[in-house]
Amino acid sequence: MLPELSILKQFLLYKEWEDFKDRLSVKDLPKEIQPIYSLLYNYHSTNESKADLTVADLGNIVAGVVSKDRDYYLGVVEQLEKLEVSADTTAKLVLRILANKQLNAISLAAHDAKEGRLSIEDAEKLFDQFREFRSTHTVEESFPYISDDLETIIHDVYQTPGLRWRLSTMNRMLGSLRNGDFGFLYARPECGKTTFLASELTYMAEQAKGDVVWLANEEDGKKVMMRLYQATFGIDLVTLMSDIPKWKQLYHEKYNGRLKVISDLSYMTKASVKRLCDHLKPSLLVIDQLSKINGFANDRKDLELGTACEWGRELAKTYCPVVAVHQADGTAEGVKWLSMNHVANAKTAMQAEADWLLGIGKVNDPGYENVRYLSLSKNKLTGDPDTDPNLRHGKMEVLIDPTRARYKDIHT
Repeated sequence: MLPELSILKQFLLYKEWEDFKDRLSVKDLPKEIQPIYSLLYNYHSTNESKADLTVADLGNIVAGVVSKDRDYYLGVVEQLEKLEVSADTTAKLVLRILANKQLNAISLAAHDAKEGRLSIEDAEKLFDQFREFRSTHTVEESFPYISDDLETIIHDVYQTPGLRWRLSTMNRMLGSLRNGDFGFLYARPECGKTTFLASELTYMAEQAKGDVVWLANEEDGKKVMMRLYQATFGIDLVTLMSDIPKWKQLYHEKYNGRLKVISDLSYMTKASVKRLCDHLKPSLLVIDQLSKINGFANDRKDLELGTACEWGRELAKTYCPVVAVHQADGTAEGVKWLSMNHVANAKTAMQAEADWLLGIGKVNDPGYENVRYLSLSKNKLTGDPDTDPNLRHGKMEVLIDPTRARYKDIHT
């Protein structure tokens, strides 16, 4: 996404455009957005009411005027809808563009003066103009100080719920997932990680304002989507297939496309995932599995995974809560309560970067096939008013219903 898109978004406001209209020309912006800026400039220049524009207004103007590459430019306008901008950052970007413009002029003037095509005095005038520009066109830098207002802090990090879990067990142990939270669950293969995700994500997607994205690089995406259908309604496969049009309609009515599964391996690099987040601005991101995201390299596997977790934490700070998935090593086979030591190919690097770690244990004893053992080996989250402090690093039993892609509470 072009950073200059923020200029288009901010300049929808007449006053913001007016502050820079005489200094920022169409040619100062990338060619990809020049026609849109030109239309925006013409609208503000001819509109005597000095009214602000909405993104929809701009889209209508583009649709009514542009004929060549209309779909492309409408797509650019569509990106503005989810783009968050501020007057401060946009002003800094514009001033940087204008400064670079003057520096280019100085560079050419210096070359011309060297070749004798321009007097040194005229070249010096450009330097003087640049110094004056720098002294008069600065934006005061602001620092992201955290408010010390206790009521505000408690309201934001405790009283205001984030994404709640379907399992009351998880709400009692861990509490809501909020922006900035990064953690991962780990278990042995065939222990119920996909079922756990399907059961919880379908519940969180009902609460989320934006998209919930599941990067499924461990299992076939179509199979994952079928599990989401089952988890949404708590139904088995026979029931799902008995009336496909019915369940399809109900599913689309519930989520309206906001629950997205991506299994294309071309998206499984750290760069492509970031581009995806830039585009969607998701409310929740699930990475299944973190170890299969490409773009991290280190001589030691544990440090490579630690770097991947650092990246996951930055995604959580920038966009939304991030839930990663990882394997437990062979020592976790048949173990009820997993600990940090059971995280595969990791020493401390992965565990140190996460806000929470959830192990899913399973025993192989007859009669316990559908019992799972949840253990919070790390928990730095604040929780909610109904979160039990005594279960902060709790160990709780739950039931798995794999035929319906659901987990169920035992203790409520």
